[in-house]
Amino acid sequence: MYSPGPVNLLGLNIGINGQARQSVGFCLGVGTAMLAYLLVLGWAGAAWIDDEALIVVSALGCGYIVYLASKIARSSVDISEPDNAPQLVNYRDGLVMQLLNPKAIVATLPITTLQFPAAGIQGVSLAVWALGLAMLAAGAPGSYMMIGSLVGHRIKKPRTR
Repeated sequence: MYSPGPVNLLGLNIGINGQARQSVGFCLGVGTAMLAYLLVLGWAGAAWIDDEALIVVSALGCGYIVYLASKIARSSVDISEPDNAPQLVNYRDGLVMQLLNPKAIVATLPITTLQFPAAGIQGVSLAVWALGLAMLAAGAPGSYMMIGSLVGHRIKKPRTR
């Protein structure tokens, strides 16, 4: 979940454009989506998730990523106009993007169906672990935003010697 997928790369772009503070809700949406996956898959278990369901979820997520890629490919950017800032992302954007991200279910499924049961994590401890992992998931695009902010400052104010 921490490798640079679409959510983290978007976080990097947000940071580069100096919009990290205004986009914290995006990270919280990502964390909420991961919390939902961890809780639902942890409590429902592997009995409900078969190979066919994984294919459907993956197809939906891939379709969403193709949709995002087509929007990016068709967008026009005018860098000569300084007030052409990208649109801010919010909580709903992070939630929907992570819920439809095929990598999210691929990351949570082995945790909830193999690692949690093997460690005896269930009930209240499942909720505690899911919350902790969800906070880490929210921190992933947040860390990319911070790195993007640093890079953005360096790009806008290069130091010359």
